[in-house]
Amino acid sequence: MNAASRTLVIDDTTLRDGEQSAGVAFSQDEKRAIAGELAALGVPELEIGIPAMGAEECDSIRDLVLLGLNARLLVWSRMCETDLRRCRDLGVWAIDLSVPLSDQQLRHKLGWRRKQALDAIRRLVPQARELGLEVIVGGEDASRADHDFLLRAAETVQEAGARRFRFADTLGIMEPFGTQAIFQRLRAAVDLELEMHAHDDLGLATANTLAAALGGATHANTTVNGLGERAGNAALEEVVLGLRKLYGFRVDVDLSRFPALSQRVAAAANRPLSWHKSLVGEGAFTHEAGIHVDGLLKHPLNYQGVDPAELGRSHRLVLGKHSGTRAVVRFYRDLGIALSPRQAGVVLQRIRAFVGQHKRLPESTELEAFYREISADSHLLPLNLPQRSTHTEVQS
Repeated sequence: MNAASRTLVIDDTTLRDGEQSAGVAFSQDEKRAIAGELAALGVPELEIGIPAMGAEECDSIRDLVLLGLNARLLVWSRMCETDLRRCRDLGVWAIDLSVPLSDQQLRHKLGWRRKQALDAIRRLVPQARELGLEVIVGGEDASRADHDFLLRAAETVQEAGARRFRFADTLGIMEPFGTQAIFQRLRAAVDLELEMHAHDDLGLATANTLAAALGGATHANTTVNGLGERAGNAALEEVVLGLRKLYGFRVDVDLSRFPALSQRVAAAANRPLSWHKSLVGEGAFTHEAGIHVDGLLKHPLNYQGVDPAELGRSHRLVLGKHSGTRAVVRFYRDLGIALSPRQAGVVLQRIRAFVGQHKRLPESTELEAFYREISADSHLLPLNLPQRSTHTEVQS
């Protein structure tokens, strides 16, 4: 791939497809804050709503436009005149006109044949252009479309005057090798911008998005934390770091302040992050196992594939069942307590018993109590200990 093709543009759809996650409804203040933070991170395109939902949604879209964000704003629409009329005079940059391309959805959702989908593209794209909108044509359920018809549809999109074709893996059934192959065919067939819209039903949304980029995609839909319908969409943070780290793509998004946005979206959606969620979950950079902690203390690259600082985070070292004595000595030193190796071994036994009984990490006050106990047992006087209430952890 040449240097130009190593750039990928993020078109984030947290405020559209993310909000379509069952039970999620953002307030307008939350939408403003999320849009503002996405733009502040440098996300260049934001899909912000569905005008066909009615007047309130249109007012919400206009309000976001009036923020004057440094980002191009898009709306989503079905490929029909009634939806298109709702998109007039909203002040957005572009519209995604979505039409099913699989025989399954054409026949059993719309009652259409393939020719009707192509005719709709030819008719609606020019109408949207006449409204002053840039046009993306979204191929809904493209992952189940006949490949020859898919290529014909993309060619029709280009001939009709749209600037971009969105390939939607609507059901999240694609795998990376097939995704790369179909994008290579699309790239050879048309000169359009190509966008990947991936769902995570099989846990492959990010992998499929990376594969699409390797196959020639220029744009990718993402959502913060992977929020979205059913199992969600490709996560913004995963796609950006994956493209950079694995393939050397240029993606102009600054993730150093991403944790605040991640937490904001999780709270607004009432969808708490999984402890194990990649990159942003509490456990993503947390280490307990003795061999890992020992290695990190010796050199961060021993157990560091991603520098947490790139996401505005740091490693968190905790004491638990699998900790080693070196970590125990380090923790107690941070508490102002000097432990001998023998004492560290005794304390580690207490920690392991505690975690097995309580199913959680001991807090610093409990660690201090362990020290008092072993000091009393060995007739040692305890140090004056500071009052602490936080969980026992250190940042590295």
